[in-house]
Amino acid sequence: MKKILLVEDEAHVVSFITKGLSEDGYEVSVALDGKMGLTMFEHNYFDLIVLDIMLPEMNGIEVCKAIRQKNAKVPILFLTALGTSENVVIGLESGADDYLVKPFKFIELVARIKTLLRRTEHTEMDRVNSEEQEHIYRIDDLILNDYTKVVTRDDREIQLTSTEYRLLLYFLKNQNKVLSRMEILEKVWDVDFNMSTNVVDVYVNYLRKKVEPFNHSKLIHTVIGMGYVLKTD
Repeated sequence: MKKILLVEDEAHVVSFITKGLSEDGYEVSVALDGKMGLTMFEHNYFDLIVLDIMLPEMNGIEVCKAIRQKNAKVPILFLTALGTSENVVIGLESGADDYLVKPFKFIELVARIKTLLRRTEHTEMDRVNSEEQEHIYRIDDLILNDYTKVVTRDDREIQLTSTEYRLLLYFLKNQNKVLSRMEILEKVWDVDFNMSTNVVDVYVNYLRKKVEPFNHSKLIHTVIGMGYVLKTD
């Protein structure tokens, strides 16, 4: 359920909006003046703010600017009886996302709210997708998504242990670079083993069996006397 903060001092407008939005499935909280609205915003989470401009204690422009100074991305819809272009520009320049001139039809208010919420959801989705793309590593048809922790090759998911996963991730972050066994031990296991240990060889062998099954190209290559390198043939 989307949470909306309504900052409005006219009782009949509050009743009209609250009743309609509640019936449409929104959770509405009400502040009757600007200072109360800002305080409620600072102590609660809201998906959207419907903010009147003409308010006691602190006007809507001041409230909007205070919210934006906190780098808040919450969408703000201004309600205003001041419909001149100059007043609209002042409202939008203070950080509002949209405005609605009083008097208005409820259906128009709902349409504006839904548009702002969709825009916010798309922006958030784009951000998440962007973050996810930054955590995807590829070589040939092998893909490791460090965002979802899923590894696939040829679109088939590969089940790895946590150590095998860390080892593969380290290889992928250092493609085409020859990595010594000591370097791998320090970075993947985060310990300083004796050089004679064969733990790296054992786990590279485990990893090869999973990421280089029959009829798939070889990716992890042994460099005699040096270590290993992840590369395509």
